[in-house]
Amino acid sequence: MTDTPPPAEKPPVFDANAEHQNRPKLRKVRGVPVPVNTPDGKQTNMLGIADAQQISMKMVVTHPAFQMVLPLMDGTRDIDQIVSEAGKGLERPMLEQLVAQLDEAGMLFGPTFDAIAQKMRDAFDESDTLPPGSTAQLADMLVVKAVGEDATDEQKAELGGQELKKQLDVWIDGSLKDAENTSFDQLPAAVIAPHIDYLRGWMNYGHIYGRLRVVDRPDRIIILGTNHFGQSTGVCGCDKGYESPIGTCVLDTEVLEGLKNALGDEDAAKMLENRFDHENEHSIELHIPWIQHVFGADESGAFPKVFGALIHDPTVNNGESYDDTGLSLDAFVEALKKVVGELDGTTLIVSSADLSHVGPAFGDQQPLGGDSEEAAAMRTQVATHDQEMLKMVVENRIDDLISSMAWQQNPTRWCSIGNIAAMLRVVEPSRVELMNYAAAMDPQGTAFVSSAALAVYR
Repeated sequence: MTDTPPPAEKPPVFDANAEHQNRPKLRKVRGVPVPVNTPDGKQTNMLGIADAQQISMKMVVTHPAFQMVLPLMDGTRDIDQIVSEAGKGLERPMLEQLVAQLDEAGMLFGPTFDAIAQKMRDAFDESDTLPPGSTAQLADMLVVKAVGEDATDEQKAELGGQELKKQLDVWIDGSLKDAENTSFDQLPAAVIAPHIDYLRGWMNYGHIYGRLRVVDRPDRIIILGTNHFGQSTGVCGCDKGYESPIGTCVLDTEVLEGLKNALGDEDAAKMLENRFDHENEHSIELHIPWIQHVFGADESGAFPKVFGALIHDPTVNNGESYDDTGLSLDAFVEALKKVVGELDGTTLIVSSADLSHVGPAFGDQQPLGGDSEEAAAMRTQVATHDQEMLKMVVENRIDDLISSMAWQQNPTRWCSIGNIAAMLRVVEPSRVELMNYAAAMDPQGTAFVSSAALAVYR
């Protein structure tokens, strides 16, 4: 007896009576190359269309020529108008099929997306903590490396935290092996550390968290991250704690309630309206294992309490929210400064910051890899610009940093100006120390990402 293969799924069917399909409005998407084999055995790239906000996990794979059609799906044109404007051989049945696929994947505004988003929001609100994402995947990989390819889910759950802590120690040792001072003399008021993945950014994570192993344990930690995928146009707070393979950092309710009181009802609602943005955001999650590992649990078994917020870019719209409806940077900073000043005990603020994002992967024409004069000059130019901007951070010239980046239109795409600015304005430091600067680049030179490790003192 042979196994019968499952029936192939039927492709979604275009519904001409559905207004959101007949006049499609595309959500934020990103395109990725998807290699496929042609019937003659050759390989070519198709266009993969994915949800830039990661609310839908589906991908639509289509012909690259449709890349020119997607901008026309802005909700102002019906199918026939799009076909007419696109031209170049586009026929209505071809577009209808793509629209049906995009709708089924939740990438068009309409009832399908609304249902997917509501399911995500319901799941978000069912728990007091956010589960780990990329840190859990790394822990699983480390367990497989330790015990073999046959590692079970039970072994991954049991050993993941242990193996992750071992790896963090390896990275700390590697970061500080040549450092003159391997520890801070006291707990800083704040630190700046990256949110790039560990494999590319471990050195700057290690420069900060390795030095925090011997200082006094803070009573609370506030992590200010970057909103990479979400819908919020201003500061976006979180009313959850955070899990990692090592354990759980519960929400610091004193910080949250203090912020809500200081902001007032209207601004507090703005801060939490898009709290769901934290569901798939990595810029806070990646700090949780380091925090748990270096500070450990107290006598009751509890790790430090955490509050997380994502900060928008203040070089856009002068620090107001992008559309003037979200929570502004100034309002958040004023409230957070008040809360930190009134709470008993010690507070550590973590500015989760990556710096430049340069190369063809980010839209630049010039690859940065190789030994060519052009590539070397580009790498030097980016590093020089980073050092000039970091000098303003070290000198606490945050207004100069924002105005300079705004005037230059952020030429190397620093992605965390907002949380750096918020942290410095809350702390009002007397001293900022640059511990390390580093950049990571793939072998082809398509993506160059820089970061730094800084300690901030009042």
